[in-house]
Amino acid sequence: MLKYADYDIVFQEVPDEVSLAIDISNCPIGCSGCHSSFLQGDVGDPLDEQALGRLLSRYGSGITCVCLMGGDADPAEVQRLARHIAAVHGLRVAWYSGRQELSDGIDCRSFNYIKLGPYVEALGGLDSKTTNQRMYSVAPDGSLTDITHRFWRH
Repeated sequence: MLKYADYDIVFQEVPDEVSLAIDISNCPIGCSGCHSSFLQGDVGDPLDEQALGRLLSRYGSGITCVCLMGGDADPAEVQRLARHIAAVHGLRVAWYSGRQELSDGIDCRSFNYIKLGPYVEALGGLDSKTTNQRMYSVAPDGSLTDITHRFWRH
């Protein structure tokens, strides 16, 4: 079961989207320098269809995307909820994973955007040209286009 500890409306996590970012706890990655290290603990409330429905009824018409921040402890559940969000609520879905690669069995086509890579403090986040993290746009056929450069200041 996934749990979420917090959520917010954000404008920078996914280019050209107004996103409801949901912070998922129980993160197994444990990145040094993580800005949300409290999410490594078992905190928050269950994240299921009912919880999503409550959040989306509050913000649904003002957002274009749901950004699932984490969930690497149960990627299959992240994928299941992503499919639910798209099918029932008609919103685009982004997943911020701290893993270097997608877990086996995950179908990229369940998402519109996928961020991969652990946070490495010395390399910086997505807004750093030296980052190891990558943000991808997912095409309907499941192919990935790297859009990380969209986070960089020119």
